[in-house]
Amino acid sequence: MKEEILKAVVALWPVRLKKIHSHMLIQGSPERSLFRVVIEDFHGSFFVMEQIPDKLLENKRRIAARLDFLAKENLAHVQPYLASQGGEHIIQFKNDFWQMIPFVQGVELDREKYMYEKWRGPKLAAFLIELRRKSEKMSFSGGVFSLPGYIDKLIREINLYNHDIQDVIEDVAAFLEKDFMPVYGKLPVAFCHGDYHPLNIIWSDTDIQCVIDWEFCGYKSELYDIANLVGCIGSEDPQSLTGELIKSFITGMKDAGFISETSWKYLVEFIVALRFAWLSEWLRRKDTEMISLELDYMRLLIDNKNVLHRAWL
Repeated sequence: MKEEILKAVVALWPVRLKKIHSHMLIQGSPERSLFRVVIEDFHGSFFVMEQIPDKLLENKRRIAARLDFLAKENLAHVQPYLASQGGEHIIQFKNDFWQMIPFVQGVELDREKYMYEKWRGPKLAAFLIELRRKSEKMSFSGGVFSLPGYIDKLIREINLYNHDIQDVIEDVAAFLEKDFMPVYGKLPVAFCHGDYHPLNIIWSDTDIQCVIDWEFCGYKSELYDIANLVGCIGSEDPQSLTGELIKSFITGMKDAGFISETSWKYLVEFIVALRFAWLSEWLRRKDTEMISLELDYMRLLIDNKNVLHRAWL
């Protein structure tokens, strides 16, 4: 990206560009941006400039509005996008669309041991508890995500194109159909981050700095973020499923008292159901090793349902 273009874009916000830091690492997925870079202004503040694909504009505007709402409700650990002088969070420059957000520097997670560090559990729970409280007045828009509908569609695709895993998928689907799918639509709904797990968080040595990657936020079953977090940590090392981080996290969420007993009853099923999203990603990439590992993980969760319930609930 040419420097003169970046200077012209930055000038659309109340920010004076001093330096472009093209080699600074930006946490979070780069896949939903055409281009992104860290810049510095004359006050010594750092920002992330991001160029947005046209097809994501509607969702990006919705995310920016929701983060703005949550920040105004004083939810800690969220960074709203900067608004232009006209109050817009996304600005058009020629034929391209841009947004800007404060850059947050964090500490890299130790992927070998973070999933066993107990102190992270209460921090992770505290954020979700506050998110639930601070989002109560948010306007309900965009509909409710249908996890069963998503799984049904993926299974139909697997039956057409992935016959080698068809039998395993049928067993997993039967597990979910037995009790979980019939009650899913009756479970309480709440506003959720949508992809809540430790790698979508910028950490300090002792706390959460910022929660990032809100691309899938919206109204979902109230257990969605909890199940996604537990499932993602467990996928790093299945033994961590009964480790102190996950147990302290679940204890914190249960003590908050707003998740229904019916939802808790289906925590394992919910985790298994959400792993279909990861399976879809491995299928898209044709990553046979990860497909095999994901199916093994689903099977492990199913086979150890009672053990996990005793450890968690």
